[in-house]
Amino acid sequence: MPLQSHTQPQHLSMQPNQAGTLLQKLHVDAPLLAGLILLCGIGFLILYSAGGQNPDLLVRQAVRLGVAFVLMLGLAQVQPQTLKRYSLALFVIGIVLLLAVLVIGTIGKGAQRWLNLGFFRFQPSEMLKIATPMMLAWYLAARPLPPRWLHLACALVLILIPTALIAKQPDLGTALLIACSGAAVLFVAGISWRLLIGSIAVCISLTPVLWHFMHDYQRDRVKMLLNPESDPLGRGYHIIQSKIAIGSGGLYGKGWLNGTQSHLDFLPERFTDFIFAVFAEEFGLLGCVTLLVVYLLVTGRCLFIAAQANDTYSQLLAGGLTITFFVYIFVNIGMVIGILPVVGIPLPLISYGGTSMVTLFAGFGILMSIRTHPKLIPG
Repeated sequence: MPLQSHTQPQHLSMQPNQAGTLLQKLHVDAPLLAGLILLCGIGFLILYSAGGQNPDLLVRQAVRLGVAFVLMLGLAQVQPQTLKRYSLALFVIGIVLLLAVLVIGTIGKGAQRWLNLGFFRFQPSEMLKIATPMMLAWYLAARPLPPRWLHLACALVLILIPTALIAKQPDLGTALLIACSGAAVLFVAGISWRLLIGSIAVCISLTPVLWHFMHDYQRDRVKMLLNPESDPLGRGYHIIQSKIAIGSGGLYGKGWLNGTQSHLDFLPERFTDFIFAVFAEEFGLLGCVTLLVVYLLVTGRCLFIAAQANDTYSQLLAGGLTITFFVYIFVNIGMVIGILPVVGIPLPLISYGGTSMVTLFAGFGILMSIRTHPKLIPG
């Protein structure tokens, strides 16, 4: 009898080790995976409320999450050096597809962003969210760091090409993310603060030029940011209703499924771009702080992976992907609370949607690959 009681706990104590071994074999980073699962769980919870308790919405989201998860596991198996080898080809293919969109792309909601292959449609711009930082990391890893002026100029051209093609569609939100993903790689590459501040100053000075090339609806979004009350039932409606929802949540919120702005259809795009307003109304300030802490933990783990990467290419790519993820969060929440223009960027892993989730999980798969694969080739 004593022998049996001793054997049973020993058997149970092996289970966590077995689970850890399985994750290692699958090249999965356990802390990052735990954070992603937690975020997705929060997403399903609030999506059920924001979507009017529609189970079909959750089923469709679960299918997309399953596809994204499989893609993440697949990319986690790929050696970082293999990713490096195909970075240029992937970037070129992405640019060719963006050019094809401008010629034969499908128009939807006033924008020409999709390629129709008959059995499904997809947005090549999503591919560039991964391909652009991969290309910049590949280019800079083979050159002295911090980058010299000539190399920096070439890198800026590489960023400008997909950004301009995507802005032409028009898709200002995705163009912003592409530009930020490339700029993030440059930042990780160690450009000086003087150069960084100078670049920001140049961008600000070019604002009148950018304003000239913006579409009317894009100018209206900037105007509504400054004064949404000037058109409360029209162009400023989204921001006003979002602020009302967030403010009505108070400290503790109204409780799950008890939000009024969303359930009474006052809040538009409530389960996509403005889902954070639904969350804030139902869970209040404390809930929002908790969500932000989870985001920071995931971001911190990604930064740790970047810092521990074995080679320059992996460090640049991991850092660029991590900063891009943070920009996703910052832009969406800034848009919802009214400190940034409405640009149509979803809240990562929370908002309903397929393409953005697949892209994000692809990035996390690359990060897991960088974390779990040993260094093979210097660089």
